[in-house]
Amino acid sequence: MPHVITDLCTMDYKCSEVCQRKNIHPRKSEGPVNGFKQLFINPKRCLDCGTCASVCEAGAIFATDELPEDKVQFAEINAAYYRK
Repeated sequence: MPHVITDLCTMDYKCSEVCQRKNIHPRKSEGPVNGFKQLFINPKRCLDCGTCASVCEAGAIFATDELPEDKVQFAEINAAYYRK
């Protein structure tokens, strides 16, 4: 199961810096965030290694099958970011 970033994200970019596949966006190097209030994980490229979750001090990253009930919609929100 891929991991998912929720609205608890503080956008400190620690998760994107440790992602082996560079699959968390927008990345700090990509410039201004342009209205985004969180980062997003590409579910098709996620290796499910959990490294991103282990460095997230805000506790904003969950495995898809471990999302709290009130955060389930963020699986689709993350996926929708990559369909643009």
